[in-house]
Amino acid sequence: MSALDWSVLAAYFVVMIGIGVWSKGRVHTVIDFFTARGRIPWWLAGISHHMSGYSAIMFVAFAAVAYNYGLAMYVWWALTIGIGVGIGAFLWAARWNRLRAVHGVASPLEYLARRYNLPAQQVLAYSGALLKVVDIAAKWVAIAILLRGFAGIPIFWGILVTGLVTMVYITAGGLWADVLTDFGQFVIQGVAGIAMFFAVLGHLDGLPTLWTMWDRLPEGHGDPFAGPYTVTFFLALLFIKTFEYNGGMWNLAQRYMAAPSGSEAKRSALLSSALWLVWPLILFIPMFAAPLIVPGLANAEEAYVKLAQTLLPQGVIGLVLAGFFSHTMAMVSSDANVISSVITRDIAPVLMPRLRRLADAAQLTFARVTTFAFVLISMVIAITTEGQGVVLKIVVDLVAATMGPISIPLMLGMLPWFRRSGPLAAIVSWAAGLSVWAYVKWIAGSTDQAVVVGVPLVTSLVLYVAVGLLRPERTRDRDELIDSLNDDHDPART
Repeated sequence: MSALDWSVLAAYFVVMIGIGVWSKGRVHTVIDFFTARGRIPWWLAGISHHMSGYSAIMFVAFAAVAYNYGLAMYVWWALTIGIGVGIGAFLWAARWNRLRAVHGVASPLEYLARRYNLPAQQVLAYSGALLKVVDIAAKWVAIAILLRGFAGIPIFWGILVTGLVTMVYITAGGLWADVLTDFGQFVIQGVAGIAMFFAVLGHLDGLPTLWTMWDRLPEGHGDPFAGPYTVTFFLALLFIKTFEYNGGMWNLAQRYMAAPSGSEAKRSALLSSALWLVWPLILFIPMFAAPLIVPGLANAEEAYVKLAQTLLPQGVIGLVLAGFFSHTMAMVSSDANVISSVITRDIAPVLMPRLRRLADAAQLTFARVTTFAFVLISMVIAITTEGQGVVLKIVVDLVAATMGPISIPLMLGMLPWFRRSGPLAAIVSWAAGLSVWAYVKWIAGSTDQAVVVGVPLVTSLVLYVAVGLLRPERTRDRDELIDSLNDDHDPART
């Protein structure tokens, strides 16, 4: 990397810290810190929702899949998310918003104590929080691998620098800082992604490359389903991503909660869906074409790095690397904020009831301390393990382990068609989903990704519905909660 590249990267870090300092002035209470009090414009909430699904893992592990299998990468990842978010726009976006506006909910799991009971809320909160910290550790490793590839910086320092900068701005600015850095990421990714896109076209055959490269790539790279990424795997991922990206991944629920109204939350979801269907194609065209430009890589995870070093001029490489940082830092800050909300609003007050009586300023301080601690723990795990060979494995395994058991009770509990399912259904579906995942993955030793990813979710879904039908636990309070979320009239903005 040149001095110009380092200057671009340094400027990016300064801007991120500046966003945190500016956002701090907009945060006065814990509600501001976690939901921005419903003041995020729909278009900004939509862009933030979209960008929160990216991390440097896309340019490491996913780039390797694109290098080895081609178009299948877009189909099983971006296409499933785009379709799933589109479905969620009509089912969940407005309901998440009404939880905040009508019931004052600041954490995605906060409503579960009323929808089910306290034990159900607590098992979902603990299991999700514990697994999420490992997920974030994998993302720190991914960005450190990229930094090592570009500049030869050891993984330890890569994790330390990105972690400390993220810690500063998210602890200061809360959700406002998170959303604004997502927007900054959107701009940086747009410039860097378009630069790489046209660099690849210019290096090959120009615009005709878009349809001529497939005949020159290895056989099967133009197929929508290839290798382990089969139709069954696609359907399993579509099922999972529909839950994951509409609130099962807790941080994305916050984007809907932070919009001014239910109708604007729906618009933000539709914007995010459209971006998922279109923009990843621009990003992945260079990855698809990489075997023609940097053939024979022993480690396919280096494909995007090698591509950038081969094609991009000084300064632009720094911008691309800043984009990598922004992907991971935005996702980590998003997760840190939502995990802090779960700990602050759902877990800690149960362990220490006096926390409920804290003044606004004290609650805000506690939220910031929790956010700081979460980022620090994830950094320690990443530095200790260095994530050798487990970046993609951790991501896929964690989705399989958590999305069914945690998201089924969380997501379906808001819908009127599942009002018969109560606390027993929630806990049984959670416990069975985790148990089945452990059996399939560690006892049966299945290597079929469609089975490992899909079976826990299906198990949780079937048992949640079946237990609700066989032993319904409807109450007037639960029905009123569900009905309040089903009202098409947007409540007044609070």
